[in-house]
Amino acid sequence: MNKTKEIWVAGFALFSLFFGAGNLILPTSLGVKAGPDWWIVVLGFVLTAIVIPVLAIFAHARLQGTLYDFGKKVSPLFSTIYCILIYIIAIAIPSPRTAAVTHEIAIQPFFNSSALVTSIIYFVLVFLFAVNRSKIISLIGEFLTPIIVTILLATIGIAFFTSPGSITPSGFKHPFVDGLLEGYQTFDAIAGVILGAVIIISLNLRGHTTFDAKKELITKAGIIAGAGLLLIYGGLILSGSLFSSTFAENATRIEILSGLSSQTLGHLGATFLSVLVALACFTTAIGIITGTADYVRGICNNSNIAYTITALVCALIGIVVGSNDVGFIIDVAVPALMFVYPITIVLILLNVVPEKYASKLVFRGVVIVTFIFSIPDFLGFIIPRENLTGIKSFIPLAEHSLGWVLPALLVFVLLNLIPNKTN
Repeated sequence: MNKTKEIWVAGFALFSLFFGAGNLILPTSLGVKAGPDWWIVVLGFVLTAIVIPVLAIFAHARLQGTLYDFGKKVSPLFSTIYCILIYIIAIAIPSPRTAAVTHEIAIQPFFNSSALVTSIIYFVLVFLFAVNRSKIISLIGEFLTPIIVTILLATIGIAFFTSPGSITPSGFKHPFVDGLLEGYQTFDAIAGVILGAVIIISLNLRGHTTFDAKKELITKAGIIAGAGLLLIYGGLILSGSLFSSTFAENATRIEILSGLSSQTLGHLGATFLSVLVALACFTTAIGIITGTADYVRGICNNSNIAYTITALVCALIGIVVGSNDVGFIIDVAVPALMFVYPITIVLILLNVVPEKYASKLVFRGVVIVTFIFSIPDFLGFIIPRENLTGIKSFIPLAEHSLGWVLPALLVFVLLNLIPNKTN
């Protein structure tokens, strides 16, 4: 395969690995709620669902290691705990969610089967793909992604030219913040730190050994994937906005996505949507399970047995959790996201800034402060929010669940003012 083709195949593979369950059901729902403010929502959503994840790929291109390398400057113990936590969350929430979405949109409307049966068949297939480790980039980038992109572009294009012409008023008080926080639900920042390692190992298995060559390929693939995500996310949010008047106020995310596909693609809409959902969710599940199994194999002296056992355990967890309702899985995910997402974001950013601004002292200070100031956001989804009113009133942006942002930025600046000798 020539260099240019390989870059595009890797970029397509990355796009497809990113583009899973949340990436389908969230943007259209956002667009419906945003109405005329759809473009403001896009700005917020893009920040956490594209910019940060693509920066994670850039960080991997620079580090060319594993997820462990993202946090090792804080401390080896922290990085180990962080890796374990990220992989547990990934295999317990976003991976099973892909099966749940596939069942509710692609299987349930056509077959009278249980979610458990769908989940079993789904994760058996995911497991078979995961054990064919060396072929993942080609299988996804060359064959599955083009089908996904074609169906998405057809839906967006038809929506743009056939919309009813009336847009309902925005239901968001703070559209930028709502879009930004909804981007958490895509899990793409977490996906970025996991999938970047998957791409690196895949390139190693394909015979790439030069650091600079891999860095160039990964960086360009990340740009391609980011551009594709921007086009699709923006298009889906706009489509939801253009058709907002056709949906009931209490319509669920699944109902909105299904309704949009029916209105744009006609009688074949349900069929096309089923294929799209199944493929998009399937590729993401493969990426998550492969990344987790890669990590365990790495700490077990590159044992292929450890890789296979881990992939099998991940698939079994996916079967159990994936047989639940999508809404339930999303609700369960929110507290975990409010806890781990801020730390993931700052680790990504610290690994892409020039090294002279990211010493061990800076890493430790910023991560500790981010952890402390994200605790109220995490607790807000566990205990009554009125119990946190006093604390949040003293923290800037805390009312928007972003109380960690300014303290982390302030600590980053202050610690960089300390002389290099101290660093």
